[in-house]
Amino acid sequence: MISPTALDWLVPARDGIAPAPRLADSVIAQLSNAIIEGKLKPGDRLPSEAQIALSFGVSKPVAREALRELAALGVVQVQHGKSTRVGAISVGVLTRFYRFAIGSSAEGLREAIELRRILEPQLARFAAERRTREECETLRSLIARMDAARGNVPAWIEADLAFHNAVAMATHNRLLILQMAGLQDVIRGILEKFNSRGPRTAADWRATFNRHVLICDAIERGDANDAVDAMSAHFEAAEDAIAELFPT
Repeated sequence: MISPTALDWLVPARDGIAPAPRLADSVIAQLSNAIIEGKLKPGDRLPSEAQIALSFGVSKPVAREALRELAALGVVQVQHGKSTRVGAISVGVLTRFYRFAIGSSAEGLREAIELRRILEPQLARFAAERRTREECETLRSLIARMDAARGNVPAWIEADLAFHNAVAMATHNRLLILQMAGLQDVIRGILEKFNSRGPRTAADWRATFNRHVLICDAIERGDANDAVDAMSAHFEAAEDAIAELFPT
């Protein structure tokens, strides 16, 4: 049963006319905002198509189209004969997009590395400016995990991924967090290629580990400029590996 407040997030259409040029867009925008802002939570039942249509001043086919598009994105779950429910926000569509767009070609992987080099220094900046004490503790625990994983490629890759995702989480920017989550499979593939080039010496492991320590230290101090420099230096140090992977 829908609670009495279940429709509170709906903004009735002015004079019965939805403002968006494409009527379904107005419905999609307000449903999406209600989910992102937490007014509608995963598992909540949505009003019927008729109720949504009435509130927005659109026809039932328009309301149905909006729900169909949201379902394609995984935002809502539509089951025949059952109530439509809110789904958990997922990066599945973004992950599939990146996997398709990048593929396994040298050009795609190079572009993915370039995207990281643009994105992650700014993630480090925002993380330094916005991190909480708990997030600093998480980063420090992941540094310890990376230290213990030196020489163990699978364990190192998972710890490395977790570290960079934790930096993203510390930005408190949901779009940046989703972006990094969507890139995770691609980044894992890059790390696997980097680490399959041949045996790494103890000095190699130490140098890579130390670069992550510098990033963590700068974020923990709240020094945004140092955090950017440390993350940028981390990617610059990977130039030799990139050249091996993508010889010109």
